Amino acid sequence: MYNIIERYIKKMTKEDINNFALNKNIILSNEELDFTYDFVKKNYQSFFANPKVFNINRYQDHYSKENFSKITKVYQEYSQKYANYL
Repeated sequence: MYNIIERYIKKMTKEDINNFALNKNIILSNEELDFTYDFVKKNYQSFFANPKVFNINRYQDHYSKENFSKITKVYQEYSQKYANYL
């Protein structure tokens, strides 16, 4: 499964991230989109190596309060949904 995720992330574009965010009613600024894209591309391996250590609150300064609240909810939803796979 990790290979599938790795291949997807290597092909992932900013447009993919923006479309996902819009689907979750999150309108990212250009700076927020850039940060999210760079973060995912650079950190997905360490996240999957130890997801329980990841602290989303460390990144709240990179988002507006409204967006961070929405992102936190999406993160929690997906963390619970896919916990058995991580």
